[in-house]
Amino acid sequence: MGAGHSHRLYRHGHSPVHALPPHTKLAAVLAFVIVVVSTPREAMWAFAAYAVLLAAVAYAARVPAVFLLKRLLIEVPFVAFAVLLPFVAEGERVDVLGLSLSVNGLWGAWNVLAKGTLGVAASVLLAATTELRELLHGLQRLKLPPLLVQIASFMVRYGDVITDEMRRMRIARESRGFEARGIRHWGVLAKSAGALFIRSYERGERVHLAMVSRGYTGVMPVIDEVAASRAQWSYALALPCAALVVCLLGWTL
Repeated sequence: MGAGHSHRLYRHGHSPVHALPPHTKLAAVLAFVIVVVSTPREAMWAFAAYAVLLAAVAYAARVPAVFLLKRLLIEVPFVAFAVLLPFVAEGERVDVLGLSLSVNGLWGAWNVLAKGTLGVAASVLLAATTELRELLHGLQRLKLPPLLVQIASFMVRYGDVITDEMRRMRIARESRGFEARGIRHWGVLAKSAGALFIRSYERGERVHLAMVSRGYTGVMPVIDEVAASRAQWSYALALPCAALVVCLLGWTL
């Protein structure tokens, strides 16, 4: 799959959550998100319970609250969308602080914010406790189509290479006195993007030829199989199982 590539979301540690096999954590997060999405929006207490469960996981993984909150900023565009819903949605209206808001819009905004935030938080915790290489191994263990796993693997491996190519092109432009100051410079930037695409395509062809010459047949070899014991599966699935209990209570109460 490639050498160990770390990423900004990953936080090195030796917690019980870090030690779990990656495919068990992937399955647990997927199941947790499905349960959260299936919860009725009116059961507001249930989402608070989910937040407590994630906080317990973060505590077990030794992931600081500040680290988690900073990474949650990625959902700001969804927050902006949710804020607009009470103003544009139709149906019964209610006055809040002098503003006429839609009741359905308020429920919709709450639904997006609560479920979206919990899903992002679960994903951040997964990324904070699992390296990219392990995530790819986990996807392979979960029988994701091999072609998709290979594409993701190449993205991880050569993302830094493309970024470095972009940096060199930017330095080359600036050394010739170019500065993008307005719309009239968009043509130069578009040509740079085209040149970057051509260079990336040519590099990809060279890499493919090099791999074929070394025996590549379209399937990446699995260097190390990560088996999970029954205890590890039980530990990983404790989160979605607890969330499922909360969800069922949310539908019945």
